[in-house]
Amino acid sequence: MGYNVIIVGAGPAGIFAALTLVQKGVDKVLILDKGKDIEHRNRSRSSDVLCGWGGAGAYSDGKLTLSPEVGGNLGDYIGGEELSRLLAEADEIFVRHGAPGTLYGDVSPKVEELADRARMADLRLIPMRIRHIGTENCGAVLRRLKDSLQGAVEIRTECEVTELIAEGNSIEGVKLGDGQVIEGRYVIVAPGRSGARWMKSQADVLGLRTSASPVDIGVRVELPAVILKEITDVTYESKLIYYSKTFDDKVRTFCMNPFGEVVLEKNDDMITVNGHSYAGRKTDNTNFAVLVSSAFTEPFDDPIAYGRYIARLANLLGKGVIVQRLGDLLSGRRSTRERISKCLTQPTLKSAAPGDLSFVFPYRLLTGITEMLRALDKLASGVYSRHTLLYGVEVKFYSNTISVTSELETTIKNLFVIGDGAGITRGLLQASASGIWAAKVVAGRESS
Repeated sequence: MGYNVIIVGAGPAGIFAALTLVQKGVDKVLILDKGKDIEHRNRSRSSDVLCGWGGAGAYSDGKLTLSPEVGGNLGDYIGGEELSRLLAEADEIFVRHGAPGTLYGDVSPKVEELADRARMADLRLIPMRIRHIGTENCGAVLRRLKDSLQGAVEIRTECEVTELIAEGNSIEGVKLGDGQVIEGRYVIVAPGRSGARWMKSQADVLGLRTSASPVDIGVRVELPAVILKEITDVTYESKLIYYSKTFDDKVRTFCMNPFGEVVLEKNDDMITVNGHSYAGRKTDNTNFAVLVSSAFTEPFDDPIAYGRYIARLANLLGKGVIVQRLGDLLSGRRSTRERISKCLTQPTLKSAAPGDLSFVFPYRLLTGITEMLRALDKLASGVYSRHTLLYGVEVKFYSNTISVTSELETTIKNLFVIGDGAGITRGLLQASASGIWAAKVVAGRESS
C-alpha cells in the first residue's frame, strides 16, 4: 500500500511534521522508527537512549529554547523572523501537551545587567527564553503527543528503514530491513543524531551534497549550586561564548543544569558524559558543559572521527568517564578517590573514575577550557575554585549537513530532510520547528 507521506524517524522533527500534516488535512501518513515505542524504551539500555518514539529528547531534561540564535541553523534557510514564529508555534504545541507554563530568561534589567557583566569578563551572553520540561516529565509529554496522532497517522516502531528509493530525480519510497518496499509520494527524513551516519550514507548513494560540521569537545563542570544561583535564578541556563586568548578558538557553555546531576551517555562503543536537571527534585550542585569547537579541512576532514578518538581515549584511561578536581589538573597531578573525598563539591556521578584529564585532551583544547573557566570566575566568583569538578569527555557530534533548499527539500524531488540528523538543527525546539516547516511545504503541494 502506498502513502501520501512517509516520515522516517519519530523524534521531535518527525512528530511535529506528522502533527502539522494532520492539522493541514493530509491523510495516509506513515511514521517509521527503528527504536521502540515510548512505553517500551528503557534508559538503562544504550540502544534505547537515542532511538524510539521521542528520539534523543525522551531522556533529555527537556529544555525548549525559544531564541533563534540557539539550537541550530534553521534560520539560515527560512530567515530569522519566520524561525521565531515557528519556534513560538512549536512551543505552544508542547505547552498544550503538558510542558510547564513558566518561561525563564525574558528580557529584564537583571538580564541586561548580567550581559554587561559578561562583557567585562570577555564573555558574550546570548539572551534567550527557556521553558524547562524536566527529565522526569519528558516521557509524559511525548505520550500525549503520540495520543494526538492516534487514528490519524500510522505509526510503526521497531521498523528500520535501510534505503531511500529514488527513481530518476524523484523519491519513490523506502526499503525496510526485511526487504519490504513502501511507496510514498513524499518522504520526510528525520533520522536524529543516532541516524546521522545512515543519513550520510544515503546522501552518498543518492548523490546529495553534504558538508562536514565542526565537533564540540570538552568537559562537564560541576560545582556547588550557590556559585551560579544568582545567574541561574535569572536565566535558568546561560549560553556564554568566549574566544580563547591563546588560540582564538570558540569556547562556549552548554546545557546548564541548576541543582542537577551529571549522567553517563552511551553511544555505540563510547561512554561520554552529560547533565540533567529535574523539575521536581534538586541536588546541591549545578553542572554545565564547557565545549571547544574544532573544525578541520585538509588533509584530515572528519571531525566526528576526531571526537570519537578523544572520547575513546578517556574510556581507555578511566574505563569510562574520568573525574578530576580543577585544583589537581592545575597542579599537574591526577585526582584520587581520597582527594575527591576531600572536595567541597561532592560528585553526583558516583561511577566516574578519578584520574588525569591532561592525558586525554590535547594542549589546545585544555587551554581553551581553563581560559574559559577563568573568564567565568570573573562573572561568578568560585567557578575557578580548586574544588570545581571536571568530567571528561563530553562530545557533541553534529551530523554532516545535507544540502537543501529553503523548503528543506533535497535535489531529489519530494525528498525532505529535517532535524538534527540532517545537520540543520541541534535541539528540541528547532528540530520541532523544522518538522512543522517541511510539513507545511508538503501540505501546500498536496492542496494545490
